[in-house]
Amino acid sequence: MKVLVTGGGGFLGRYLVERLLLRGDEVRVFGRGEYPDLKQRGAEVFRGDLRDNQAVREACRNVELVYHTAAIAGIQCQWKPYYEINVEGTKSVLQGCFEHGVSRLVYTGSPSAVFAGEPQEGIDESTPYPEKWLAHYPKSKALAEMSVLEANGRELPGRKGEKFLSCSLRPHLIWGPRDNHLIPRLLQRARAGRIMMTGDGRNLIDNIYVENAAAAHIQAAEALIPDDSPVAGKAYFLSQGEPVNCWDWINEILGFVDLEPVKSQISYATAYRIGWAVETVYTLLGIKSEPPMSRFLAAQLAMSHYFDISAAQRDFGYEPEIPTAEGMLRLREFLNAPHKEPGV
Repeated sequence: MKVLVTGGGGFLGRYLVERLLLRGDEVRVFGRGEYPDLKQRGAEVFRGDLRDNQAVREACRNVELVYHTAAIAGIQCQWKPYYEINVEGTKSVLQGCFEHGVSRLVYTGSPSAVFAGEPQEGIDESTPYPEKWLAHYPKSKALAEMSVLEANGRELPGRKGEKFLSCSLRPHLIWGPRDNHLIPRLLQRARAGRIMMTGDGRNLIDNIYVENAAAAHIQAAEALIPDDSPVAGKAYFLSQGEPVNCWDWINEILGFVDLEPVKSQISYATAYRIGWAVETVYTLLGIKSEPPMSRFLAAQLAMSHYFDISAAQRDFGYEPEIPTAEGMLRLREFLNAPHKEPGV
């Protein structure tokens, strides 16, 4: 099969590309880099930006399936990049699929799309989108996901009777070796003394090891078939299936590189007020860098959020291949390795 992976040079995307190549698929990577290591492994690299509608559409030519993993994450206070990349970029991917007859799309969504600033304990996919979001990232991921799921079932132009099939996966807190986002930022903040336990420290969270997330994408794609596909038009939560204490998990990772555990503490109410004030200043002044605190970050650090993954288990057989303990061992070895692999 010939497939396109947007964001194939990123963290999740790279693991997905490597798995696809090992299975013998022809893989095209769409991203902003050259990725010579992926070229050496047999991938075709199509360099471009999600904000370039023509480049995105052209990348969809002559492929059968698209994995759309590319996105901008974070807590920046400016809406424009999130709208252009996550919302409009996803619409460009959909446009390319219909223009070139691509029949299947697996979209990488986020559980934050349905986060309304309240604890989420064992929720399932029936949870609705909120009326308001605490940050631009979750709003943009929700709008993009809506576009993907609404497109499911549309007839492909020039292919009478053949319908476009799509689904969305919502992996939560992807982590593992070669992470270029979550773990590096955590360690950077810890070394700068900029981490404080937010809330009472008892909140439970879900997360997912990166190889499990990559495997789930392939499983979902295999179930995304014509004639009553169980996954078509649906969104699915993904995790390790076993929530962990947020601050115990953070402290364990800090210990991997001999950093002190988080000792200082701040109440959720105080962190939320600080986040609101900082967001206001950053928004008014047009500051593009990420604020040190935001309402969304305060809520994520203080509240429990874990999910029911039984739908993914039922509909496409998802089960974590790599247990949390094994994944943490691999992460520790990686963080202490003298040489890091490409993509970090």
